[in-house]
Amino acid sequence: MTNNIWKQGELIEVAIADLSDTGDGVGRYEERVVFVPDTVPGDRVMVRLLHVKPKYAHGKLIELLQPSPHRIRPSCIVADKCGGCQWQHIDYEYQLAAKRNQVIQALQRIGGFTAPLVEPVLTSASPLAYRNKSTYPFSISATGQVQAGYYQKGSHHLVNLNQCPVQDSRLNPLLAEVKQDIQKRGWKIYNEQQHKGQIRHLGLRIGRRTGEMLLTLVVTEWNLPGITQQAEEWLQRYPQLVGVSLNRNPERTNAIFGRETRTIAGVPYLREEFASLEFQVRPDTFFQVSTETAEALLEVIQSELQLQGNEVLVDAYCGIGTLTLPLAKQVRQAVGLELQAEAVEQAIFNANRNSIHNVTFQVGAVENLLPQMGIIPNVVILDPPRKGCDRTVIDSLLRSKPARIVYVSCKVATLARDLKLLCEGGIYALSRIQPADFFPQTSHIEVAAFLALSDFK
Repeated sequence: MTNNIWKQGELIEVAIADLSDTGDGVGRYEERVVFVPDTVPGDRVMVRLLHVKPKYAHGKLIELLQPSPHRIRPSCIVADKCGGCQWQHIDYEYQLAAKRNQVIQALQRIGGFTAPLVEPVLTSASPLAYRNKSTYPFSISATGQVQAGYYQKGSHHLVNLNQCPVQDSRLNPLLAEVKQDIQKRGWKIYNEQQHKGQIRHLGLRIGRRTGEMLLTLVVTEWNLPGITQQAEEWLQRYPQLVGVSLNRNPERTNAIFGRETRTIAGVPYLREEFASLEFQVRPDTFFQVSTETAEALLEVIQSELQLQGNEVLVDAYCGIGTLTLPLAKQVRQAVGLELQAEAVEQAIFNANRNSIHNVTFQVGAVENLLPQMGIIPNVVILDPPRKGCDRTVIDSLLRSKPARIVYVSCKVATLARDLKLLCEGGIYALSRIQPADFFPQTSHIEVAAFLALSDFK
């Protein structure tokens, strides 16, 4: 290891060789690692060191000396500033290769799997205009204009947007015009530092198959003068808009949505078609942002499981039943477990709406419900939040030994950790991994891992 001291603010030349799991380019300088946003493997760049540690540093791209063959012109004119996407400057095929490699590296490094079978990444028709939901913070410009967009990378400076190339293009008129209406109404924009103001975020949502839209304002208080009239005007102006709501979040928090949502005009939900079923989706409902890719991943899960109709299936962390209900049609009995009571209420409604009567839902933490179920399922679906499964959940599965487990994850590090726990005693074997690109133009990847009891035939 070199003994040369490197300093914050120093300019260095770096060849970028890899991508980190957070999306930054990775290079080496005198045997030390340098992380550089907005770079691509194959770039040769001049970098200013910003945050310096003994063995690594974070830097800022100052000059592109030689571009990578995988570097492309971004579709968005503010892609170099906006923090919404990390990878618009990388060609899509290379994005997919990088994400697959990210999965392999996590399984090997964290999970201890020597040669995991990781399939090519599942994709949708387009890596742009795919998002069915977007939420934008508001701010006020130096000239007093209402702005909405995403924060600049590494800051709380807002990049104002009138359109976004990764959200469904049918939502762009609302993003551009709602700001003007708020300006005319004189509603006060929330100031995060002072904890003052009324309006915090704009939430937009669309049913990809139905075209129905929802518009939600996240506010600090319900009393918004003229909101009923304005909501009716929005419904008249946008024929596909079916509901306008307020969500109240009075807390000093980074969480976007508060606990209560009120419908001001129209209906409190949109209709969406998914896997030949109809779902009601509310403004704050969890529903995968890429409808088509989520459906494609479900088809892979169905193909892998080859359900015969006599199985008992448990869907842990089931949400509104997005996976539970399509799979329930192929088994004898299905049970959904979910912490959020509102999501379970919607799941029950969606089951009845689609005349699916062999499914029940339970409200509570999965780590509490799963060990007490009193049944041994044939199949368990795990789809936990980013932090992964509580150790109690893993231990419960190792005791009850369902024949097959499908683990769906949006964070490969916690997935690899949990798969190691499930497989290290030899009870379960990992058969294969199916990555799916739910989030093109970002470093995020969704993954489905398929496990079976080692003696399962």
